[in-house]
Amino acid sequence: MMLSERWVRERLLYRNDVSARFFPGQAERLALACREMAGRFLAGGRLVAAGRGVYATDAQHVAVEFVHPVIVGKRALPAVDLSPLLPGGLEALLRPEDVFIGIGPPEGDPEVAAALAEARRRGVLCLALQGPAGAGTPDGGVEPADDDPFVHQEMLEILYHTLWETVHVFFEHRGAAAGDAGAAGFLYPFLTGRERETAELVGEVAASIAAKAEDTARLREAVAASQAGAILRVIQILAERLEAGGRLILLGNGGSATDANDWALDMSLPPRGWRPLPAVSLAMDPAVISALANDVGAEVIFLRQVIAQARPGDVVAAISTSGNSRNIVLALEEARKRGLYTLALLGYDGGEVVRRGLADIAIVVRSDYVPRIQEVHASVYHVVREGLAVVTGDA
Repeated sequence: MMLSERWVRERLLYRNDVSARFFPGQAERLALACREMAGRFLAGGRLVAAGRGVYATDAQHVAVEFVHPVIVGKRALPAVDLSPLLPGGLEALLRPEDVFIGIGPPEGDPEVAAALAEARRRGVLCLALQGPAGAGTPDGGVEPADDDPFVHQEMLEILYHTLWETVHVFFEHRGAAAGDAGAAGFLYPFLTGRERETAELVGEVAASIAAKAEDTARLREAVAASQAGAILRVIQILAERLEAGGRLILLGNGGSATDANDWALDMSLPPRGWRPLPAVSLAMDPAVISALANDVGAEVIFLRQVIAQARPGDVVAAISTSGNSRNIVLALEEARKRGLYTLALLGYDGGEVVRRGLADIAIVVRSDYVPRIQEVHASVYHVVREGLAVVTGDA
């Protein structure tokens, strides 16, 4: 099959079709889940997330979003990724007041299902983000949005981002007027200044969740319209470099680190029937990252790894919502010095990476809101991975 810009656009816009079918039907259930989660947090509970394989990166993403909120003034919430403990190791750590999110593929993962069953037995509030989920109540789950594992995972990323974004509504309406929403007030335009019962908010929160998915769809459509050619070129360059013996080296911070990890695993642990392709994420090893950050400084956590690992013929790809992170800039500078091909998935206006021309190909999601940027980044690199499978004859 010959790839084309049209193929790229169609694959991106297919995600919008899935989203338009999925979120209106799930929004109220997600709003109810947010209300129940808020009660657990206020009772001293924690959010525990876990998944296996590529879905472990989603558990990482859930944890970082709740612990390190991107909106100034929002409270940090206790959350942890316990994926390495699946299936039986969660028993010692789960408490009845906790929330457990189990993440897995459209067809379901028996080990995640076993962990969810054990958590429910202990009185933990559970949300199953895999299928078949047995959905129907907040303590249940959502049915898979699509059989395609990449599309399914992208819808999950939107979903858990909206959980983080909207759980704060119920905090604010249990203890404070909406006028105290602070820097995050723009997220909740439907709130008034008077205290209201949380039950009255569910419908409005559900509408807000559906609107956030629509925002992502509009950004995805804009990328399909303006950058399909750049995405096609990324597929072509990677196919050439990997065939010649190169590797894809990925890097990113925070939520973008989990996306870098996911892209690397999508390459080396692909869907069944696709051949593995060589890729590594420099955000994957906490011992290396913490050693460099502690002994030298956070600015060099990727630079030092590029020096140690990069070889002629490799491709270095950075994921950054701002395009300004110093450790990203230094790593790309080093890659350019070594004559390596460089790629970047960016947000806002592309930041310093674009201004200084540090990426041979830069794909920019023109938004100033981090979760929506990251959601479209996931669609882009998944379409790139699909394209590589087509080029190699696997798909």
